[in-house]
Amino acid sequence: MRMLLYPRHTLPTAVAPVLVASALAWQAGVFAVGPALAALLAGWLVQLGGVFTDNYFNLRRHPDDREHATFVLALAQGVITLVELRRAILGCYAVAMAVGLYLVGVGGLPALLIGLAAIGASLVYSAGPYPLGDHGLGDPLFFVFFGIVSVVGAYYVQAAAVLSDAWPLWPPVGSLPAVALWASLPVAALTTNILVIDNIRDLDYDRSKGETTLAVLLGRRGSLVEYALLSALAYAVPLGLWRWGGFGAAVLLPLATLPYAALVVWWVLRARDPQALVPMTPQAGQVLLAHSVLFAIGLAL
Repeated sequence: MRMLLYPRHTLPTAVAPVLVASALAWQAGVFAVGPALAALLAGWLVQLGGVFTDNYFNLRRHPDDREHATFVLALAQGVITLVELRRAILGCYAVAMAVGLYLVGVGGLPALLIGLAAIGASLVYSAGPYPLGDHGLGDPLFFVFFGIVSVVGAYYVQAAAVLSDAWPLWPPVGSLPAVALWASLPVAALTTNILVIDNIRDLDYDRSKGETTLAVLLGRRGSLVEYALLSALAYAVPLGLWRWGGFGAAVLLPLATLPYAALVVWWVLRARDPQALVPMTPQAGQVLLAHSVLFAIGLAL
């Protein structure tokens, strides 16, 4: 039962940005294994802590919350308690910060700021007096921190490890390539799509609880448009990098995942029952991971 509590979608969302960042670092001659693996572990633990935090505060506010049915059942059966869940949250963040000490040693103050901002983002999504996820700000939070910041940050710590003599305290202006920002956008878009599916699925229930997710603000139709636009962005970026970014045709490899991504979009559009959207979350994670693997290969070649 405890194994069912592990949020499997956190692994693709942690691996994807590091894959893309490492490919860019390889292409630029600044790839570093240690910082890449540390960024992966720290990022995964922060996301895991964020998911447990979301479950913890939702279950405190709504003990019978159907959005978190597995945790509700585990609590009812005594498999886990809220105290143990709180300990899991603290454990995730504690180990992430321990790993972060290595990254701070490699990347200095910027690495510290990135790490603290990521932990803060994963907390304020669902915790505090004004949880951002309940006030229409969850989607932009995911897009920025679990997409853009994750890719740029993972690239930075690798470059800092290789260029430590050139970057004694802080990277000079212009030293981080603009392509790192552009390459982060597909990861940001497809990661956010995982949240969009969850919010569409729980739209009516969130509305009944008085929680204003972006899906509640946009409605089902507007959220479906958001999902389609984010998917389009993920596939437009490789085309742009091939056409204007100086990359070869290999950067178009992610387009091989377009049929499956389109199929998932079609399933999401056709789903009418919330339960029909439950398997769409891991499938959106599969799209993210497959796109990122092929994108990384194309960037590195």
